[in-house]
Amino acid sequence: MDQTGERLRILTGVAHIAREALGSSLLNTRTLPRRTLVFLYARISEDPRDRRRGVNRQMSDLRTFSEENGWEVGGEYVENDVSAHSGEERPEYDRLMADAIEAAREPGVRVIVAGYHPSRLWRRRVERAQAIEDLRHAGCWVAFESGGLFNMAKASDRSQLANLGESDTAESEVKSERVARAALERAQEGRANGAVAYGWRRQYECDARGQISGFHDVEDPVQAGVVREIVTRLLAGGSLLGITADLNERGVPSPGAGMQLKRRAVGQNADGSLWNKTSVKKLALRPANVGLRVHQGVEYKAAWPALITDEQYAQLRNLFAERAVVRELPGARKHLLTWGEVATCGPCGSVLRVALKGNASRGRKQPTYVCDASGCVGRNEEALDRYVGRVVGGVLSRPEAAEVFRGDDSAALAALERAEGLKARQEAAADDYADGIITREQLRRITAKLAKQITDAQNEARRLRPAFDLDAFDGLVGPRSAETWEALEVPQQRRVLDGLGLRLRVHPVARRGPGFDQSTIELHWARTGD
Repeated sequence: MDQTGERLRILTGVAHIAREALGSSLLNTRTLPRRTLVFLYARISEDPRDRRRGVNRQMSDLRTFSEENGWEVGGEYVENDVSAHSGEERPEYDRLMADAIEAAREPGVRVIVAGYHPSRLWRRRVERAQAIEDLRHAGCWVAFESGGLFNMAKASDRSQLANLGESDTAESEVKSERVARAALERAQEGRANGAVAYGWRRQYECDARGQISGFHDVEDPVQAGVVREIVTRLLAGGSLLGITADLNERGVPSPGAGMQLKRRAVGQNADGSLWNKTSVKKLALRPANVGLRVHQGVEYKAAWPALITDEQYAQLRNLFAERAVVRELPGARKHLLTWGEVATCGPCGSVLRVALKGNASRGRKQPTYVCDASGCVGRNEEALDRYVGRVVGGVLSRPEAAEVFRGDDSAALAALERAEGLKARQEAAADDYADGIITREQLRRITAKLAKQITDAQNEARRLRPAFDLDAFDGLVGPRSAETWEALEVPQQRRVLDGLGLRLRVHPVARRGPGFDQSTIELHWARTGD
């Protein structure tokens, strides 16, 4: 045998020995006892009453599925009334993936993520693709009770799983488009979307066979009364905290009463019957209250009856827009003339605050309005408040005083919107400076100029907006004005002053001695320019 033939024989023998050794190694690896851990996930998109029947059925079938295959359950994860298509958070799904990937790191363990159907695990392409990639790196498997076992380490299995899920995504997207089109049609017709809103009750319409063919919403006398009460009290100067506490103390059920809420506000009880200041504010500011149906930012005329007037709605919007600007909480006000534009120091123009002043050895110190900047002036709080009350009473005793409170709602809102637009321009200028488009000096000049325009727009809105609804103040204008004024709380009295546009400048006293020197109080009416 020549040398070449001998080398071929040796190499052939070596290859045969290597194949036997490799085959023995693979056989031993495949026959090693493996522990299979399965992580079970169940999900239902809609279950507003939280009955959990669907997820319970899914989990029961998944347990049987695991038992039939001889798999050990490593964990169970359930999400009820949670959509996988909308992109909302799924904390149990996140926990499932983390636990499965962690378990796969243990040697000799095969990990399977199991769901009832691919659509229960994933609906969105991006989420499914990310999961497939994560499970591939971890060496996990995916199984479904409805059929299918996929090894994420194999490209063919990954491709099959991705293609299988694509039909679920397409189905969700088609359904979403169909639902969106139907929602737009309902909005254009002014019909409600979903459950009847607080303040109305639903009446169903039936055809000749007695089957429901439609519905319309009518006013609920009790709930509508609560809405009107909240609106009236807010326009009369009531605070959100005060109204909320009163509603809860009286046991008035909130809009969420009797519902099993997915997320409860702080302090909310199990049946959702308590009010909070956020729910009170939202209820008062709903466009639905004036018969408006809003869909994706567009307003449509609603098919249900309005609960309040357009004027009241505009006043409420102005009221809360103003509060956002001045950061004033009406329920926190304890003094009539402190802080703000109503009363200022004559010499320096600063606002007033209250301090205890007087000689303690000759009598107790008295609450006194003083200049906040440097104490230029001071007036006994009780005396100055009494004087203001006499002035207001004299003005309001005349029947024509009602005209003073009438404002221009649309112009006030336009002024506030102009102020917001100017603020946006300020922010854009700051971004331009950060990007090197403008210099520091240009930014300073732009900011200063816009700041003045913003202040002017906000002042114009305050001048134009109506202070409150006169219907909430029975007897404020007319012969009982002084009596009504005295009965008002301090925040309500301040609202009256804002509505009248009364401004006071307090000057230093010209003489010493007892009594209140009203000649040192300069009056100005902002609404009339006098």
